[in-house]
Amino acid sequence: MEHKRLGTSGLKVPVLSLGTMAWGEETNEENAGQMLRKYLDAGGSLIDTAALYADGNSEAIVGSFLGEMVPRQELTLVSKAGVGVRKGEREVDASRGAMLRSLDASLARLGTDYLDLWLVHTWDAQVPLEETLSALEFAVTSGRTRYVGVSNYAGWQLARAACLSRVPLVAIQSEYSLVRRTAEREVIPAAAALGTGVMAWSPLGRGVLTGKYRGGIPADSRGASELRADSIAPYLEPRPSRIVDALATAARGLDGEPLDLALSWALQQPGIDTAVIGPRTPAQLEQILKSVPRRMPAEIVSALNDISAPPA
Repeated sequence: MEHKRLGTSGLKVPVLSLGTMAWGEETNEENAGQMLRKYLDAGGSLIDTAALYADGNSEAIVGSFLGEMVPRQELTLVSKAGVGVRKGEREVDASRGAMLRSLDASLARLGTDYLDLWLVHTWDAQVPLEETLSALEFAVTSGRTRYVGVSNYAGWQLARAACLSRVPLVAIQSEYSLVRRTAEREVIPAAAALGTGVMAWSPLGRGVLTGKYRGGIPADSRGASELRADSIAPYLEPRPSRIVDALATAARGLDGEPLDLALSWALQQPGIDTAVIGPRTPAQLEQILKSVPRRMPAEIVSALNDISAPPA
């Protein structure tokens, strides 16, 4: 698997990163282990998790594999803090105290004394940005993480944070796919200007770009689950459906699968350093790993760009 520098930093990342949001909820430990082995065998090296995922169980599962399945130093570990669940409700708290408590808990669950990359999970309008950034600086200077960055920030938020931060913000995670291109307006240009690498999460449009929803909602899909159905519903509306239809037509013309073209399109967009995939099953991961990113004909790229262009 190809690796490249994350932004202008020295951190190398694979073009496909393995997201673990489903681990501990939709994906049990046995299947997670199979997926990690398949990913490593394919040349992957970056595991993306967060304190929020499965209320910490995702990190605990990842930690159970370190040393036993893969040496810690051979893996790039990414986690996030700043969002949690309190009394059953999602709570954003990027205060210095909350961030550092979350980081120490993450390290304990992962069974390691450092992360390779630690991210602020989302913008917190209730906390001074300088305070949030002070937690990132302390995490770096104390050796708890090698690099830091942010996630789900708008372009102006990233720019403001980069100007105030005393340590480089080497990465931003942002949702980006053919059915969700809003990052092109501000986030990707801001990241390019600042030397910040872009980690595109949900490059398959929460699964709809595989084409599996074209004939209806499969019973075993996230779209049919109580846990994820609401997050999938906006991607099944008429506009995304037209994009998926065009993608499927292009895939037939190139003797490929919609998944192949969706990933290829995302990875060849300017500024995208890695795509964070989030399969729920070993079979889904295997299908993704079999896809070979290809340089698509210009006319196909142009057609997909036209039909997927964000509304003005």
